[in-house]
Amino acid sequence: MLRDWKFEIQLDARSDKAVYLQIADALIKDIHSGRLKSGDALPGSRNLAQLLKVNRNTVVEALNVLLIEGWLVSKERQGTFVADTLPDLRKIKSDTNAAATSKSIQNKHYRLQFDDGHPDTKIAPVMELARAYRQLFNQKAKWQMMGYSDEFGNLEFRKAIVQMLNHQRGMQVNEQHICITRGSQMAMYLTAQCLLTKGDHVMIENPGYKPAWKAFENAGAKLLPVNVDKDGLITEEVKNHLKSGKKIKAIYVTPHHQYPTTATLSLKRRLELIQLSNQFGFTIIEDDYDNEFHFGYRPLLPLSSFTELKNYVYIGTMSKVVAPALRIGYLVSNNDALIEKTGNLRKIIDVQGDGIMEQAVLQLIKDGTIKRHIKKATNHYKAKRDFMVTLLDKYISSQAAYTFPEGGLAFWIVPHQPVNWPKVSRKLDAIGIKIITPDTYSFDQPVNGIRLGYGSLSTIDLEDGIMILAKEAFGKSCPDDV
Repeated sequence: MLRDWKFEIQLDARSDKAVYLQIADALIKDIHSGRLKSGDALPGSRNLAQLLKVNRNTVVEALNVLLIEGWLVSKERQGTFVADTLPDLRKIKSDTNAAATSKSIQNKHYRLQFDDGHPDTKIAPVMELARAYRQLFNQKAKWQMMGYSDEFGNLEFRKAIVQMLNHQRGMQVNEQHICITRGSQMAMYLTAQCLLTKGDHVMIENPGYKPAWKAFENAGAKLLPVNVDKDGLITEEVKNHLKSGKKIKAIYVTPHHQYPTTATLSLKRRLELIQLSNQFGFTIIEDDYDNEFHFGYRPLLPLSSFTELKNYVYIGTMSKVVAPALRIGYLVSNNDALIEKTGNLRKIIDVQGDGIMEQAVLQLIKDGTIKRHIKKATNHYKAKRDFMVTLLDKYISSQAAYTFPEGGLAFWIVPHQPVNWPKVSRKLDAIGIKIITPDTYSFDQPVNGIRLGYGSLSTIDLEDGIMILAKEAFGKSCPDDV
């Protein structure tokens, strides 16, 4: 039988704390006080929701938090019970609750997600890729594909990437300067492990790309933040770090479209950064994550294309060009010793890349499919960008500033007044909309801006999302509310 239990949970609709966390914390309090004891059964989620007068999904999320933290146990066909062995309350902090909550809703289905600039998988050349696979397996010497290949990647595929870099991005490299990886994050990890040692310092853009920062920290490096403005990385701050006497080994930059602000590093600052790199001997790690998508102008050439630059690592990806599930990235360097170390480490953790996938994509490069797809995708994203501008002008132009990006798949929105983005995120989450909050790309204090990717969303979802975001973040009445 269920144990009688008098509910005394008081929910505060004005609190910044989400309702399901209020419920979870109230249950923890009752367990800790002894009102709920080990082995006690809780009412079912439906009954509990009725008692508390909240949505059942809210109760389910609260129970999931407590199950993950160990306060409750679930017994098949019996119900949910207070655990026999309880966690130490003193070790549980609010940020732990948030982390547990994040895990509990990782697989939550959102009706709309603003990512940080993902491509539209619906226009990916899937049929062409499947055709390339079939042709590979129908060729006479197909058995030769099934053995081990080079840890640096398929030689012909490397030559094709090198040709693209030299002809389209002004670089001067050959196939000995490149290593194919399973996505750009693997390239970042290999670079960090082979370039850095414990005690080194790496300058990073702030705000910036945290997965890269984690790769550097994993290698034992310490991070030195450099702020960005409308012209990209502020080189005066770079100079200040160089004067500090610290052992600075590298700087990580996204000069084409700075992540997350989308700013392009000005030519003046590019030349200053190259001069500083040569003078002080640090390596420029250049992440050119979305070079392919630019509208109405020729993209600026990478820093790594400047022949005077002595030490660089250039990282790119094919994943945005074809589809995120296609894990093909690459790193290029004029440091032969670094490339050799990269290959040796690659062979330890991943003997070789996906040689068959590399050959299939190579075929798409040779027959012109990739070139045609990039042209088609660019027109597709340009139309979406233009539509996104009309939405921003309509719904939030009086509350926030934003630039008109000449490339990439995201906008950077800066409110005129500070916005409580965690609170906004919780409100949107409750109605099935996900955003990336500014703490995701801030070094210390969260910035007030927010990055909104538009490439993967339909025009209907874009309008729906921007309209609701304007209402929840800025309190702006939407046409339907007037």
